[in-house]
Amino acid sequence: MEVRVDGQDGNVTQALLYHLVDQARQVRLRSWCVSVVVVSHDPAFLTAFAESSLKGRLLVWATRLLVITSLTLPQLHALLPAHWTFSMMNTIFLNLDNRSSILRCGVYTHLPYSHAGARVVRLASWTAQRGLSLVSHIPLFPHKFSNFYGATIPVTAMPFLPYWGEVEDVVSHNGSLVKRYTGSDYHLLETVATALNFSFRVLPCSSWSEVVDLVAKRTSFIASLYYILLPQRQEQYDFTFTYEYAYFSFTMAKPSLGPQWQNLYYPLTDQVWAAVVAALLLVVIFFFVVIRVGQRRDGGSRLGAGSVVQDMAGMLLGQNLPRRLPNTSSSRLLVAAWLVFAFIIGTVYRGNLTAHLTLPKYPPRPETLQEMVAAADRVTMPPYGADQQKFFRQSNSQVFKTLAEIMLISPTAMEGLQQTTEKKQAHMGGRRFLQQKVAENFTTPDGSTSLYVGRESIFPGPSGWPIPHDAPYKQQLDRYIIAAVEAGLYEKWSDDMLTQTRRESQRRQREYLAQQQQQQQQGTGGGTQSGNSMTALTLTHMQGPLMLLLLGLALAGLTFLAEMVPGSCLPSSQC
Repeated sequence: MEVRVDGQDGNVTQALLYHLVDQARQVRLRSWCVSVVVVSHDPAFLTAFAESSLKGRLLVWATRLLVITSLTLPQLHALLPAHWTFSMMNTIFLNLDNRSSILRCGVYTHLPYSHAGARVVRLASWTAQRGLSLVSHIPLFPHKFSNFYGATIPVTAMPFLPYWGEVEDVVSHNGSLVKRYTGSDYHLLETVATALNFSFRVLPCSSWSEVVDLVAKRTSFIASLYYILLPQRQEQYDFTFTYEYAYFSFTMAKPSLGPQWQNLYYPLTDQVWAAVVAALLLVVIFFFVVIRVGQRRDGGSRLGAGSVVQDMAGMLLGQNLPRRLPNTSSSRLLVAAWLVFAFIIGTVYRGNLTAHLTLPKYPPRPETLQEMVAAADRVTMPPYGADQQKFFRQSNSQVFKTLAEIMLISPTAMEGLQQTTEKKQAHMGGRRFLQQKVAENFTTPDGSTSLYVGRESIFPGPSGWPIPHDAPYKQQLDRYIIAAVEAGLYEKWSDDMLTQTRRESQRRQREYLAQQQQQQQQGTGGGTQSGNSMTALTLTHMQGPLMLLLLGLALAGLTFLAEMVPGSCLPSSQC
């Protein structure tokens, strides 16, 4: 394949070069072993080739590149370190020596990391008479990334607990602040760095898009924070080994407890209430029959049906015994059985009522993706959620498409979570991240949380670290990432971060409660406090008894007015 530059416009030459690189890449993709040989004596052309081969993704580490040229040594030493293709990839230069009368070549390569730092190394020489003669212990195509020799590698990341966090510690001797990092992904990067003998410098980033943009531009070698492998993202950069499955979930505000007059009804089931009413009617009938038979036999005063119902209902409610208890043994046995039944039912009801008022029945809350989409007006995500929104729009699932329509990108995750507590919204993110944020920022002093994480995961996202396309050090990174994951270290680091956050949250809660108690003691003149943190019942809990009282007062008032009407005769009055 040939590109001529003589007498042609630079843009035309560049277009031809891109076309050539694309054709060469197709050959490379269809072959299991490829070597690329480039012949040119023009430094400008070699520079253009380095840029076009990088953009066209011509080379991977398994592809060996041989550049044959006749540059001067100063030109060679300036060209090799200046381009990723020549300095980082599996490249050697066969440089013709024009100063000699015989055909002589030197073989050079650039080592970005060595015991002497980055340098251009002469590996061998070649002449027509002697052939190839090695002049160094380094092989012709050396493994450049098995040892970084303590070099500092630029990486990007942003605070995203429990995966990556920043903590400022105070130095004891001078009081200055020192930033240190924590999190499961930080520990993983630290382990890999120790194995490959490099340190790292975290580049400052103001947004999630900048984190991966610096990787795509090869300014950063690694975005050392898990990213879900999406087709849209793979167009911009590659990924390391998928060491984590980020189970995507959502969080919403816990449903509030609205006033419910049914609080008095909930302690017993429908069947139990029906059985109690049936037992009351049955006892009234039996008691009325027994009393009537006894009164007819003894000739006593007659007891009306209304009085019998009132007496039996009064015993069921725990008021008192009937005022006119018959002398017959059968009636007394019936009353005794009814009292035992009323005692058991009353005790059970009062116990369940107390439990229901202190632990009320909350409305059902969305736990699945379908329920969340139907219940939420909006679903927020941080800026990196734009890729997920695009992915959902391209899905064949109607639920995912509906989710994409109601998705809203919020500036930060905390802003989205705060909106969730104020509006009818949900916030999406990794399950571990949501659990971390809820435990850290939305825990009340009594240990409960105002937000909850849905039971169902939206989708399991295989995740890895973003690295530049065709990064030559991917194989080394994957090797040690796999070793750390298989050893169980990554799961341990993640669990330790969540445990530490919960302990810190509990410590803040205890401090908050102690401060509240101290303020109460100061406000009451230093009086002792019981320290009881039980929550008082509100109108939400006690609406049922109050409504029942108002209903009883209204019924009693109507009965009183009926009794005041001349000529009226009620069961309890004497006419």
